Amino acid sequence: MTPSNEREMAELVQDASGPLSLNGGGTRPIGSPVAGRALSTAALSGISLYDPGALTLVAGAGTPMAEIEAAVASEGQRLAFEPMDHRVLLGTEGVPTIGGAVAVNASGPRRVQAGACRDSLLGVRFIDGTGTLVKNGGRVMKNVTGYDLVKLMTGSYGTLGVLTEVSLKVLPAPEATASLSVAGLGIERAVEAMSAALGSPYEVTGAAHRPGGPDTAAVTTLRIEGFEASVTYRAERLKALLAPFAAVSVERDQEAVARDWQAIRDVAALADGEAAVWRISVRPSDAPMVVERLPEAEILMDWGGGLIWARLAEEVDLRAALSDLSGHATLMRASSERRARGDVFEPQAAPVAAIAEGLRARFDPRGILNPGRMG
Repeated sequence: MTPSNEREMAELVQDASGPLSLNGGGTRPIGSPVAGRALSTAALSGISLYDPGALTLVAGAGTPMAEIEAAVASEGQRLAFEPMDHRVLLGTEGVPTIGGAVAVNASGPRRVQAGACRDSLLGVRFIDGTGTLVKNGGRVMKNVTGYDLVKLMTGSYGTLGVLTEVSLKVLPAPEATASLSVAGLGIERAVEAMSAALGSPYEVTGAAHRPGGPDTAAVTTLRIEGFEASVTYRAERLKALLAPFAAVSVERDQEAVARDWQAIRDVAALADGEAAVWRISVRPSDAPMVVERLPEAEILMDWGGGLIWARLAEEVDLRAALSDLSGHATLMRASSERRARGDVFEPQAAPVAAIAEGLRARFDPRGILNPGRMG
């Protein structure tokens, strides 16, 4: 079912006699499979308002990300949260949409400086599980009253409502960018180097590390963005700051920098093969322990070590290996059989699970919206 407007969407949800499997651009949702009738937001597409002067954009949930990115780029602006393209890692097709990005809180390397997707969101419109249209937030950051459903809907994976429209802030695109690379660091030294850079006054907007392999050397990469003169100055200062760790190389070609960080954003280094891929969020200081306990895993680290992507065999009990560490792990890629077994998302503590269950009962009392998706 692909309703063409909010009214039709509300009627379909209201009249539903069983579970609904929500999707946007068909890139295959993350999470456990949902046994239900397909309901798509693809036709709820288009930019209804874009005010470059106010740094504000409003679009239907089914609007392709490419359309939004092209529109803001034409005005010298961008989406600050740098959403990843999951098709690269999942090996799927389809069209990424803004609603899908909001539903999974897609947030790329720039999160360390600009925040997550939810931090760019100003307002949402959605259909709850009773078929009622709900509006929250607005077109300016201070227009948020009552329950902050904007934040609540972001990352809810379609389990609380069907997103129909989103309002978000955009930011100016930088005049210049640079990447600084340090080769040959071990995990602990790489985390120290990234922490030093992120703790400096030089406004780092990306901090990633790829451990070495049989045919590749380890590389730690940092990104800075801004006005040309500022980037030049900060690149030199960061180079001096990182000199005690190892030799530092600086890339200033904009296309090369964009290409490298797009690969980091989309976890391209772990895209090959059919092994499971996990997304692990931990304290950066715990990153060396994570890597040590997963000796067979291929690793990519982002967010200064706070985000670890790990590719390893499906039969490995990753959560058992990391059970005493604070954080959470999400199974991002696996066979349909493995995903059907559940535990795709980190099990919630009892108090949190009770709150989540209460929210689902409030917004989807019949339990028809993506049931089991976050199992």
